[in-house]
Amino acid sequence: MFEGYALGALDAGERAALEAHLATGCQDCAKAVAEARWLVSQLAYLAPEAAPSDMLKGHLMQTVRAEAQAAKRSTPSNGGIPFWMWAGVAALFVFSIYSAWNAERLRRDIRATNERAAAILKQRQDLEAQLESAKREAVILTDPASVNIALASNDPKTPPLEAKWHSKLGIVLTGQNVPVPSGNRVLQLWLIPKTPGGKPIPSLTLRPDTEGKFVLLVSNPPELMARTKALAITEEPEGGSLQPTTTPRWVGGVS
Repeated sequence: MFEGYALGALDAGERAALEAHLATGCQDCAKAVAEARWLVSQLAYLAPEAAPSDMLKGHLMQTVRAEAQAAKRSTPSNGGIPFWMWAGVAALFVFSIYSAWNAERLRRDIRATNERAAAILKQRQDLEAQLESAKREAVILTDPASVNIALASNDPKTPPLEAKWHSKLGIVLTGQNVPVPSGNRVLQLWLIPKTPGGKPIPSLTLRPDTEGKFVLLVSNPPELMARTKALAITEEPEGGSLQPTTTPRWVGGVS
């Protein structure tokens, strides 16, 4: 109901219920109302001015003048409809057509404006999410409480990877000069449990950039650090796998 509240479109009962809830100090809903008011305020700037074109106004005035001149030249028969009335009817007909056309154009403009406003709001939310992720990564990488995990490869030509695991904020895995998997294949992170015979637990997938660099943030690891003995990286089909399909290319023990 936030957008309706910002527009003043709620009925008395809905408005009173929402205002009563806001009075309790709910920060999430107060922020949502503020965003809705901001969004509504932008509509006035985004909507184009709706005005009849000069050509349409010219056609309308030309029709009215022509009918008025015809009325002056003609003498109405007894009991007939005066020509000036026909001119008024014609003008009203033309104006009705214009009004319908203008209303449809206005509806299209409002729809386009709403779509642009929604895109702006989505972009703003995406930027906020990216900023939050960047802050989390920075804390994990710099906090002394984070545990360093070096992931080495059996191939001496393959550079090692580095992971930092914060018990409350998650894992940041980084790599440089990493060979890019062929085709659409990806690299997938696995958590190896300490439980004897425990199966590897799948996590996120990634693809290095063209220079072989990547930074992967795992905000919510599927397993606690205390229950994990190692991290591993395998090459998997696009979208990842439920269980490893290849031998791990990197493995690192969790202290």
